Amino acid sequence: MVNVVRGAARLSTSVGSGTWIRQYRTAGPGAPRLVCFPHAGGSASFYFPVATALSPDVDVLAVQYPGRQDRMGEQPLTDLRRLADQVAEALEPWRDQPLHLFGHSMGAVIAYEVALRLQQSPGPGPAALYVSGRRAPSTRRTETVHLRDDAGLIRELKTLAGTDAALLADDDVLAMILPALRADYRAIETYEHRPAPLLTCPVTALLGDADPKVTLAEAEVWREHTDENFDLHVFPGGHFYLTTHQPAVLTLLRERLKA
Repeated sequence: MVNVVRGAARLSTSVGSGTWIRQYRTAGPGAPRLVCFPHAGGSASFYFPVATALSPDVDVLAVQYPGRQDRMGEQPLTDLRRLADQVAEALEPWRDQPLHLFGHSMGAVIAYEVALRLQQSPGPGPAALYVSGRRAPSTRRTETVHLRDDAGLIRELKTLAGTDAALLADDDVLAMILPALRADYRAIETYEHRPAPLLTCPVTALLGDADPKVTLAEAEVWREHTDENFDLHVFPGGHFYLTTHQPAVLTLLRERLKA
């Protein structure tokens, strides 16, 4: 799903919590903190319904990548590790308590890389990692969507069925979203996993049973990236199963975060 806000403000490219992190709702004292990472072409506002539904019991933070919405004036990043470096830096002010990380699709891999950085730096490590709609980092597919022309990128969006068809028929909207979308696809498709320490937090994988981007076997490999508990939840649906089954996904998150 692509999120669009017209008339976006131009912001600087500096790494700062206010530039990268959105907090749409306030939470009660002692509420667990959940950081949400968007998919390719996605924006922080994709998680606005999550923040609304879980507030005030959960403090939901959403990551805003450069090149979209209120960061439209910035150059999108095409290096996933650089993205993870800057998100980890921006999260420093929020590390007064452990962070639970949730990422969908490309966001799952960024969340994983951020989890590694939090684990290897001073301060609390990640409390848990939730990965949705994405195969494990150590699995490999050759994908070249980022090399397609604009029509090819649009076909990909239609295949995944996560973007309103009316947006894809609007030339002004397409001019806004395609640069960031192409950059995101380049970032995730050129990413190669490097040997890394096992995570010391539990990992939960979620996927749709008809998702063309991840098979059950590829999702199972996430268990090889943690030294803690791993479990897998399969929902009916495709790549954006989580919008159709949002109540069930939120129930799962709420129960885990309370525990």
